Amino acid sequence: MSEAERPREKLMARGAQALADGELLAILLRTGRKGENVVELAQRLLGLTDGRLTGLFESDPGYLAGLDGVGVSKAATLLAAFELGRRFMLEQRPQDGPITSSKEVYELMLPRLKGLGHEECWEILLDRKSRVIKILRTTVGGKRGTIVDIPSLIRNAMTCSASHIILVHNHPDGDPRPSNADIRETSALRDAAASCSILLLDHVIISDEHYYSFNEEKMY
Repeated sequence: MSEAERPREKLMARGAQALADGELLAILLRTGRKGENVVELAQRLLGLTDGRLTGLFESDPGYLAGLDGVGVSKAATLLAAFELGRRFMLEQRPQDGPITSSKEVYELMLPRLKGLGHEECWEILLDRKSRVIKILRTTVGGKRGTIVDIPSLIRNAMTCSASHIILVHNHPDGDPRPSNADIRETSALRDAAASCSILLLDHVIISDEHYYSFNEEKMY
């Protein structure tokens, strides 16, 4: 490649925002292999996930390291960079003020759930002014579901003296609409929380691009 086409030189001259995803990956990969330069290698990796970075983020380390031209060192570099990006996003939203909308819940939780290939259930515990006390991951499931552990959710709220709860979980298939089980479990949690003088404010289901709010859709 000419100097102007080399990703590292292009970044230094024009800034990281000027580079395509494949070019940024190429900088992390550093080298290609015989018959395939580093940009071509990066594009091939993106092609394996239909151009989605989240697909690479969720890749098993062993699988990624086993791909032609990658290996352990490059796989570790890629996965470390993705994790640093995720942690950077988690630092961006201050949690001092009250949560006032489901969109805020989505923005708060997306960095934790984006790109996952399995379901996770999280609980946001809030005080009487809807300010965050603690955010807890309560269960980890598979691709098609996870357990809503109602006794554990209530116990966490009581331990932290929380007045309000927001339940959050993800749908890896990209469709945030609730299943019949989601609806039943939300109703059961609402009733159990109310019996302990705790208010379930919302249940937000998150996919990478969209979310569903039980509160907004008046599903209570």
